[in-house]
This record gives sequence, C-alpha cells and structure tokens, in this order.
Amino acid sequence: MSEKILVLMGATASGKSGLAMKIATELNAEIVSMDSMMVYRGMDIGTAKPSAEERTKVRHHLIDMVEPTEEYSVGRFCEDAKAALGAASSRGRRVLLVGGTALYWRALTRGLFEGPPASWEVRARLKEKAKEKGTPALHEMLRKADPEAAKKIHPNDLRRVVRALEVVELTGKPMSEMQKSSPGVIDREDAVVTAAKLPRELLYQRINERVEVMFEEGLVDEVRGLLGKHGRLGRSASQALGYREVLEHLEGKRGVSETMELVKKKTRHFARRQLTWLRGFEETRWVETEEPEGEDAARAVMGVFAEG
Repeated sequence: MSEKILVLMGATASGKSGLAMKIATELNAEIVSMDSMMVYRGMDIGTAKPSAEERTKVRHHLIDMVEPTEEYSVGRFCEDAKAALGAASSRGRRVLLVGGTALYWRALTRGLFEGPPASWEVRARLKEKAKEKGTPALHEMLRKADPEAAKKIHPNDLRRVVRALEVVELTGKPMSEMQKSSPGVIDREDAVVTAAKLPRELLYQRINERVEVMFEEGLVDEVRGLLGKHGRLGRSASQALGYREVLEHLEGKRGVSETMELVKKKTRHFARRQLTWLRGFEETRWVETEEPEGEDAARAVMGVFAEG
C-alpha cells in the first residue's frame, strides 16, 4: 500500500466514523478530523464525536480544540492540520483524514482564499436578482465573468455563486485567478480520496435514527449545560446543526418533538448539500455500500487506498 495521505469523506450519518476506526486500526493510522463542529469542547452528542474508548484505541486530532464561545477559522484548521500531519509523520504513522466539511478539504488542497471583506450591499443586490430570475441566472453571469470558477460551483449553490460574483465586482479580478496565488497544505497527488455513498433512502433513515438517539442521549441537557457554563455560545457554535434548533427550543419557540423533527429535516437537507459539494472534488472515488460499518465496506475502502 502506498504511503499517501488517506482521506475518507461522506455525508453526515454515512458511516464515516465506524469505517475510519476499522481502517485506522488495521493500518495503525492516526485520524485527523475534518469536522468543523467537533473542534468545540462540550459539543459531544450533537456532533457524534468518537467515544472516549475509540479515542483511546486510535489517536484522534483536531477534536476539542476550543471552547464553544470561541471561533475556529478555516485558516487555523489548515495550520492545525499541517501540525497534526507532521506529528503523525514524525512518529512513523499513517494519517487518515476523516470528515464531511468540504470547505476544510478545499482549503487544504486548493488553498485558503480570504478575498475582500464581504459587501452586504453587493450581496443583497445579487440575492435579490436571484429571487427575481433564479440562481441559475446568476450562475450564467458568473460563467461570463469567471468561467473557471463557474465550472467548480453548482448552478444552485447560491452562497458560493454570490461570493464569486462579489469578488469580481469588488476587485475586478476573477476569484479563480486570485485563488491560484494561495497554495494549499496538501498536494492532491499525495492523497487518496474516497467517500462512502449510501442509497438515499437508507441515508435518510440513518439520519432520522441518529437524531432520535441524540435526543434520547440528552442533547437538550447538553445544550442547557453549555449555556449554564458559558452563558452563551459563540456565533459558529450557536449555528451548528442541532444546537441552533435546541437553543430555539430552550427559548420557548417550539417543543421537543417539533424540534427533533426539524433537526431531522434540516440534517437531511444538509446531507444533500454535502454530497453536492463532495461531487465537486474530481479526485473523490466513491464506494457504494448499504452496510457502511460492515467488513465489506471496509475492504472496499481499503482496496481504493491500496490502489493509490
């Protein structure tokens, strides 16, 4: 098997964590998390963090990095990931990057592009145009202004289309051109990237079941405890899927059952967006499975890694 960096991605509830534990144990590898919410201490249930036992068996990096009142940037993630890769290498260990935060993988491999500060005036105008003519119409504008960026952004991804057009308007330069001056931490040629792909109905079933388990295990009490300890959550932590809805529940906006159903719905929508983002990475090799925690799935992923 090659000594390339191994990467396992996939939508939420697609079985990444279970697969990662099997593979890391088999390869004596260390896991580097690519999850933007596992970095927050105390946010355990809603992020489905690896258990203490799992973290004892396999060394995990980039989990519990900051308090939920703090912000954790993409730039800091790149710095921390680089340090984790170096530490594992110094110990002679393989590295398995695991997660579903596409922005983190993009920053690691395509570079961190800060760009000009947001212009809320420009964004509001572009979003109003999207309401009038549809997001694909904005994507067509982007295709004319920055063809390379348009190829990489889905026509219905309003947030990224607006940002790319905003950059062109504010700087007079295509965003794709500016991104090239910001190299990444990892060369894609040095990584083998795979992702678990489940039938949609099965994925949705797993999402629904996971959300139910989170509430049974005490997600509401976890959020209540965080508020008791910190008084408030930071901007990013308070917007985390599941946590935002529970915060609203604690404010009296809806009951527990309604909140749980809303989290299920939003998580299904989020999973769809994740898959769209992941399909945008041409280096990804998909492994289809109906039993992501099973031995067959682990063998299939290991086979991709072995091929390099």
